[in-house]
Order: sequence, then structure tokens, then C-alpha cells
Amino acid sequence: MYKISKEFHDIHGSVSISGSKSESNRLILLRAYTYYFKIFNLSDSDDTQLMLSAIESDKKEINIGHAGTAMRFLTSYYSSISENSKVLTGSNRMRQRPISILVDALIDLGCDIEYIEKRGFPPLKINGKNILNNSVTLPADVSSQYISSLMMLGVSLENGLKIKLSSEITSLPYILMTKKIVERIGGIIKIDDKDITIEPFKEKVIPEQFVESDWSSASYFFSIAALSNSATLTLSTFFKDSLQGDSKLVDIYKIFGIETKFEEDHIILRKNKIDLPKSINLNLKDSPDLAQTIIITCLGLGVDCTLNGLHTLKIKETDRLIALKNEIEKFNVDKVEITKNSITLENNSDLKHEVIIETYNDHRMAMSFAPLSLLVPIIINDPEVVSKSYVNFWKDLESLGFNILKINR
Repeated sequence: MYKISKEFHDIHGSVSISGSKSESNRLILLRAYTYYFKIFNLSDSDDTQLMLSAIESDKKEINIGHAGTAMRFLTSYYSSISENSKVLTGSNRMRQRPISILVDALIDLGCDIEYIEKRGFPPLKINGKNILNNSVTLPADVSSQYISSLMMLGVSLENGLKIKLSSEITSLPYILMTKKIVERIGGIIKIDDKDITIEPFKEKVIPEQFVESDWSSASYFFSIAALSNSATLTLSTFFKDSLQGDSKLVDIYKIFGIETKFEEDHIILRKNKIDLPKSINLNLKDSPDLAQTIIITCLGLGVDCTLNGLHTLKIKETDRLIALKNEIEKFNVDKVEITKNSITLENNSDLKHEVIIETYNDHRMAMSFAPLSLLVPIIINDPEVVSKSYVNFWKDLESLGFNILKINR
């Protein structure tokens, strides 16, 4: 348990953030599907390290803990490895996260997958085989990771793969990220509305790849800058033509007076004095992972907000909408309401001190609430959970002048 505070409300400094977890995991998997190539600035997150070790492991049972991306990506990968049988399992929460849409699609392609416990959920027994079918249909409104998993599988198939999406697409930027990364290593993917065509991979030599740093990890520093009296923060390594949908932070945080300047390989955040809006209303269907950061920024600034397009948050490391409601209500707020795809905050900026934040085994719960410590001391329970995506988060806060005290409950 950490007690976090900061004596002065000004922020000046620089932070080097590890590579994007989303980009890293895709490149690692594509390297396994195709040919070896070097990858620079890989994420040091637990999730990415699990992906690396799982692909290299000869164990019959692979436990990926809380790593939802690894579960979805590896389900397709192991299905395609002929004469190879694996049990793919995870944490208690992972065994509550649905995977039937992906498994059904793989079975339609001819894969051999069995549910070991509850139908529709991990753990899975996967008997790898040569996949000959080359077309599949699945809904696109639950998780984009199912679609990305199949797109990368398609690269390795002798006949390629045609994917037809039968519903509205959620988190489209992540599907486009997969497409662009495949193209970067020499593959060909065509997207025509809800039809995706992946051609068989033909390249034998793949250029070295560099992973941009993680924009979702950068979001906490946007929040810190917004909550500060004044800020000049340098974050690296980021580019204006990012593949990551969460780079829309740059536009969203203009609402809170944050100016972002792009340099060659980094960005500089500055806090401008502006009149804040009384309320904001955002649709985050394409970048739902930003919701926790944004609503906590609003909490600290006394801005009412409604965030929509959040239906995928219910199947994350925890039900993030319920978790946010539970923890925000510990502060002096007027109202927090959630629906199946939205959260609304009616605000009161007179924040309580030393509120204990439960993290629900969710890295983003810990990191999204941490910026509030600029305004009032807060206590984070199970702070080590941040290693799932951002191993050095607490060290980086200390480098910016935050006081972090380890305490016993």
C-alpha cells in the first residue's frame, strides 16, 4: 500500500516511457508466425514478457495470469501449430472473461479447441493443426482483439484469410494498428467496410522494427499536467503519425488546457491557463482505455462529465465501470452513474484526503487515480499491479517530485 502526495503543485521534468504493449505484442506474434526480425523498444510490461515466454515455452500448460491480450492472441497461435497440444489458462478473473466469439470463429476455420471448465471461458485445451479453411464471420462489437488475433493468424495461412464482420466495429484504431503493423513487415491486408482480406505472407526478409512508446501510459502524465498549477513535461518516444488510437489524448486534453508540442522523437506538454468547461461529453468507443484517466482528471478539476462507448470495460481486468463508481464515490462527489456503456460524474471538487483506492487487480485503476495526489494525499492498495503495463510507473512519479511512502494497512 502506497501513500502518495506532492508538496508543490508544479510539474517540470522528463519521462522515458516503455514501448507500446499493443504494438509489442503484435510484433512478437507476427515474428512467431513469419520469420525472425529484430524489435527495438519492446514493452517491459508483464503482459509482453508473458507473450515472449509463452511463445518460446515447450510446456504443455501455459498460464498467462491477467494478460487478456495474450489469451486472445495465443489462442489463435496455438491453434495453428500442427501436432502441438496446449492448455491455455489464466487467473481467476481471466477464467471469467468470455472468449467464445474467438473460439467459435477458430472452430469454423477447422481448429480443434475444447473448453476445460465452463463453456465460453478459459481454460482451453488447444490441439494445433494445419488450417485450410480461409473464410470466417464474427461480430465486431465485443472486442477488437478477436479480430486482430485472426488477422495475424491469416498472415501465416497457406490460403490467407477472409474475415466478414457481422456487426458494428468497436475500437477500430486497434484493427487499423494491426493492419499497419502487418504491412510494415511486408504483409498485405485489405479492409473494405466490414470485409477484411489477409493475403498469405511471402516476404523472406523483414526489416528491423521500432516500437513507439505507449500512449495509454502517457495519459497519466497528461492528467498530471492538467491537474497541476503549471507544467512542462517531456515524454519520449512518441511520434505525430502514431499507430495508436490513444494518441487522441492530444486533442482531448486541449479541453483541459494542455498543449502538446511534437519534436523529433518526443513530445512536450505545457499547461495553459484557460476557462474550463462546466461539463464535457465524449464518445470513447475507439479508445475506451482512456476513460479512467479522463474521468479522474475531471474529478480533480471539478468538471462534470459523461463518457460513452464504454461497453468493453465490463470484460477487462475487472468491470471497470463498477470499479470506477465504487472508488469515485469515496470522494465528495454529487453523483456517479453507470450504464452498460457509459459513466456520468456530477462533480464536487472538495476532495476528501487520504482516500484508500482499491485497484481490483487492474493496473489502470492504480495509475489513473495517482494524479489526484497532486491535490490531496491518496492511498493506493496493491500498487504493484501497475507492472502489468508500466513497470517503472512509481519510480517515474518519484522522479517528478511525488512522495511515495510504503505503509501497512
